[in-house]
This record gives sequence, C-alpha cells and structure tokens, in this order.
Amino acid sequence: MTDSSCASSLIIGGAAPSPRAPLPTLPPLALYIHIPWCVRKCPYCDFNSHTASPVLPEQEYVDAMLADLDQDLHAVYGRELSSIFFGGGTPSLFSAEALGRLLEGVKRRIPFADDIEITLEANPGTFEQEKFVAYRKLGINRLSIGIQSFQQEKLEALGRIHNGDEAVRAAGMARQAGFDNFNLDLMHGLPDQSLNDALSDLRQAIELKPTHISWYQLTLEPNTVFWNQPPVLPEDDTLWDIQEAGQALLAEHGYAQYEVSAYAQPGRPARHNLNYWSFGDFIGIGAGAHGKLSHPDGRIVRTWKTRLPKDYLNPAKSFQAGEKALTNDEMPFEFLMNALRLTAGVESRLYPERTGLPLESLDEHRREAEQSGLLQVEPSRLAATERGQLFLNDLLQKFLS
Repeated sequence: MTDSSCASSLIIGGAAPSPRAPLPTLPPLALYIHIPWCVRKCPYCDFNSHTASPVLPEQEYVDAMLADLDQDLHAVYGRELSSIFFGGGTPSLFSAEALGRLLEGVKRRIPFADDIEITLEANPGTFEQEKFVAYRKLGINRLSIGIQSFQQEKLEALGRIHNGDEAVRAAGMARQAGFDNFNLDLMHGLPDQSLNDALSDLRQAIELKPTHISWYQLTLEPNTVFWNQPPVLPEDDTLWDIQEAGQALLAEHGYAQYEVSAYAQPGRPARHNLNYWSFGDFIGIGAGAHGKLSHPDGRIVRTWKTRLPKDYLNPAKSFQAGEKALTNDEMPFEFLMNALRLTAGVESRLYPERTGLPLESLDEHRREAEQSGLLQVEPSRLAATERGQLFLNDLLQKFLS
C-alpha cells in the first residue's frame, strides 16, 4: 500500500458500531492497485505475491480490476483521487499498454486531482528503458525501486533476481526515462550484515540521489521461508548501531525522517504514504487488496478483496472477501496505529475530523501514555516521543480498549 509496505490493516472483531458524529469533511481519497505476480517469491516476503507464469493474464486482470472498482464507486461518488499506488508483487511486469488501459478506465470512473501522484513499484531485474519511458508518458510520475541491497552475497541471501550493478543502473534509467521523483527501497539487518556493510549500502543509495529512501530492518514473518528456516541475523547491539549510524548518515545528506522507515528530501515525502498514515481513505483493487472508506454519516469501513489470483479472476466468485465497520471502541487504536508512525505525528484536530469522535475520548489513555514518556505532552498534536517511536507497540497498547 505504501513504499516498503504492503501492509494489510488490522481487523478486530467486535459488535456493530455505535452512532458517532457525522464527519465534517471526508479525507483525501487514494487508490491502491495490487498486481500480485513476481518473477520469483523472495524467502522473506509475506506479501500477497505469487510466482508469475510465462504469460501473464494482463487483459483479464485489468478487466477484473475495473469491474472490482465499479463495485466500490457508490461509496466515493463526487470525490477525486489524490494519489494512486501500484504495489505487488512486481507491477512493472505488466506492459505499459495494460497499465495505460487500466489508468484510462480508472480516470473515466473517478476524476484525478490536477497534481495527482501516481507511483509504480519496480524491481531492477524488470527495468527496460523503453518500457519505463512509456510508463512515464502514461502519467506515472513516481517510481519505487526495490533495491534491498547492492551487495551480491546479500542479494543472493535474500533471493533477489538482480545484482548490484543492475540496481545502480536502474536509478539512472529511471531518471533518463523522465522520473525526477523516485524512491529506493533498502533493507538492513540482513543475514551476517556488519555495520560497515549496512552503511556501504546506504552510502551507495544516497550517491544515486533519489528523492526518497525507504530504509527498514528485515524481520522474520510467519508463513515465509525465512520463518521456517531462519538465517543468522545480526546481534541486537549491531542492529542498534546500524539504526543510529544510518539515521545520522541520512540526516547528514538532507533526508529527513518523516515516518518510521521513510526518509525524504525537502518537499518530497510520498503523498500516498502521508495520506495512508494520517488515516486518509483509499480504495483497494486487485487480488488481496485492502481498502478503508469513510462515509459522511460517520461510518468507517475496512474492506479486503479475494486473495488468490485464480479466485479473483473467477467470475463465479466475489471480488470482495469481507468488510468490517469500525466501532467507537476500536477507533483510538485504529487511528493511532497509523498516525503515530509519522515522526511528527498529526495535529490533534485530525482525530475528530477523521473519526467523528471527540478528542476528549482519548484523554484517559493519552494521560497514561504521556506519563509513561511515550507520547509527547503537546495539546495541539498527537505524536510519539523519541522513546515512544522506539517502543511503538507498547505505546499503541495503551489505546486498546
């Protein structure tokens, strides 16, 4: 859904939602498009991705996504899209013709903001200069390139299909294709990685002058090869040293941290990311995509789509696998689980604007979090302290009813 994150939203069971105040204004609206195929499934990946066949069902999948979108239109009538994010999987496996037909179909259904941000995830192993020039001509104006590392032994350990030279060339090719705004996705805490290894990767990324860097620690997730066959990862002391030194290096070169794992040059944070983390709305189309839509009467509904591509493409099956209307009791955690990932947090007024609940409903838990040193004592903002950012899960637990 965002750079470095195909994060699905937490779904919590509960009773039907209680009435809440109508929302004074609806938040910005984004579109997340999930293309679930990869050349090869990486051993650390827990995203909804599947090994691609030699010929992808581009036409059928685009038709299905537009039909999927049609079923969501009633909930967004009269609104415009502020951003679009193609995630995966590897969306750059699709041809420019297929993505162009999809974008045209989307625009016929929902108007685009004049300054819309349209991001496409791509891997260095799928870079083709001609194809990326064509993507840019479609109106795609931002790339997110999955580098992960520039070092061959680390790339092999991660199961990546590209090498370091291809990763370096990909950034140059993106710029030559007309992309003056692009993200490099980089991981640290890799198998047998030293502090020098991690900083070498980061220096190489900075040298390529991306406008945005997603830099995050490898974690072992259930239902992955690494979970079942864990590699040897760095010790905690080394991980801490990498985090501290890496953040200092990024800051030194003008990349400001605006989210837990996102760093941007001035004026270049990803607008799609900012909308997601500030509890904005998004439609999700494609196999396994998640969405979150607010309604003027105060209802906020999360949706998730059929996960397996073969089922998503089956006309006999529904695109939507489920939905969940958030209750008042769930709202503090749901809102803050997103907003507190932003290093500056959000203005306090955003809570009633986006949830329909009074700010005072947070008071008891808020005081407890402030007294614990995890939440800043600042009436006009909801923001974690530096300690709170390090122990974000502990902070969020205080807002669970």
